[in-house]
Order: sequence, then C-alpha cells, then structure tokens
Amino acid sequence: MSAATRSGRTRRSSVPDRLCAEAVDLAREAVEAVAAPGELGEHVDVVADGDRVVTHLFECLVPGYRGWRWAATVTRASRAKSVTLDETVLLPGPDALLAPEWVPWSERLRPGDLGPGDLLPTEAEDLRLEPGYAGDETADLPRADGAASVPGLEDLVEDEDVDLLPGPPRDVDAVASPPERGTIAAVAEELGMARPRILSRFGLLSAAERWEEEYGPDTPMAQSAPAKCVTCGFLMPLTGSLRQAFGVCANEYSPADGRVVSLAYGCGGHSEAAVMPKTPQPPPPVIDETRADELS
Repeated sequence: MSAATRSGRTRRSSVPDRLCAEAVDLAREAVEAVAAPGELGEHVDVVADGDRVVTHLFECLVPGYRGWRWAATVTRASRAKSVTLDETVLLPGPDALLAPEWVPWSERLRPGDLGPGDLLPTEAEDLRLEPGYAGDETADLPRADGAASVPGLEDLVEDEDVDLLPGPPRDVDAVASPPERGTIAAVAEELGMARPRILSRFGLLSAAERWEEEYGPDTPMAQSAPAKCVTCGFLMPLTGSLRQAFGVCANEYSPADGRVVSLAYGCGGHSEAAVMPKTPQPPPPVIDETRADELS
C-alpha cells in the first residue's frame, strides 16, 4: 500500500476485511524483520485502507519516538484466501512527538549567531542594499576598440588638411580616451565610496527601527534618565541622513557605550546630569607662636 492510500486519496472501506484483520501474526513477523529487538510493542489497532487492504498498528518502543507506531499493511486478491504483506513502515500517531517544521537558515539566523570564520552571504536582490554608484560615465560612447570617444573627433581626423595640434603627430586614441580619473567609478573610489553596494532606503529604515527599539526613548533607561543624549557631551554624531536621529555613545560607564543610540535616548551617565562635588579638604594646621609649649 502506498502513502497515497493512507492519506485518503482512494476510497476506504469502513469495515476491515476479515481475513486481513485476522493476519496479526503475519503483520508482527513483518515488523520484527525490520525493527530491532525490543522496539516492537503490543498490537494496538486495525485500520481498513480499502477493499481487502488492512493496516495493523503496533506500539513503538524506540527511544525518542514517543507516540509513534509500527505499521504493517496486508492485503489479499479478490476471491483469494491467502493474505500477503504489502509494506511495513514507522508512522506517527495522533499524539506523536514530531520534529518542528523546517525553517530555512536565513529565517533562523539571529543577531549574535555569526562567529569567527563564519560567512554570511547576501542575496543579489537584497532589499537592504542598492548599487553604490551609477557605473562608468563613458558607457554611452562605445567604440569598436572599447575606448571612449569624443563626439566629432573622428570627422576632424579624417580630413588630412586639418592640423589638430602643432608639433609631432600624436596618438589619436590617447587624445580620444579621457583619463581614468574622470570616470564616476574612479571619483567614487577617490572619495571612499567605491563600494559595490550601499544601504538602500529600506535598509536605513530597518536599521533605524532596530536601533531605536534597543536604545530609544521608550526604553526603561531613557524614561528614568535626567536628560536626553542630544545634549550629552559623550555623544558622537553619525554622518549621512541618520545623523539627524542617532549618534554613538562614548561614555565608558554608560550601558550604551559604543552603541548607536537615539538622540532621544538617555541614561544616568549624561555629561550634564550632575556636577561632581569637590572632595572636602582638611583645614591647615594652626600654629600658635605667641606662647611656648611645655614639654613633659
């Protein structure tokens, strides 16, 4: 009997076939052939899977398979008296202990799971990222040799009577090709922006929501703080658009030291929360020079 039969996609007979239902010994022998010693328990049920198709269920004693049952399906041909074995399998019962549904690793990953030597791949269409720069600005001026061209230069070079520049002949390709420093990619690299991908607007908003949830104005620490981080001297501002809402805490005694915090966050380590009182100094000794001290 196939799994499709047990799943109910074929017509089931409500009453088990008598000869098949009586073949308990045949079913037990079939299960004992595949189970290890001590893993087969008592006969618990008989299920009719179809016309002259019956499944015998036995208790499973395998450690870790609580609620599972050994199943042996038997059948017989029409008008036949002999019962034959169809298949044996280990199946979960209604209260069986089952493994949780499989979840892809990308959905199981949590902050802090990445360790030394681990690699975290990002998808090519990751919504958090977008291209870092537009590309080569000379892409719209193709040439057969792959070099960039200046519009109208070929027409001038074809006329032999035209002297472009005085002096010895010059390499036309050298004149036609702009310097590499003039490309957008070169300028981006010089400005430190030559990353293949940068944060998209979706990535910025996701990071802002995550940071504000951990170090934002609604946290218990911020609710009891004497002042906000926007007025704290230990706040290091960020660059870019997020500097209007976040900064980095540089107070080693703060619980947010080295973390990105919202400007509306606050803690007891605020630079202007309280002024450190000066340690009282003992008064200087008083020397009386108007009289002599008696020596004992």
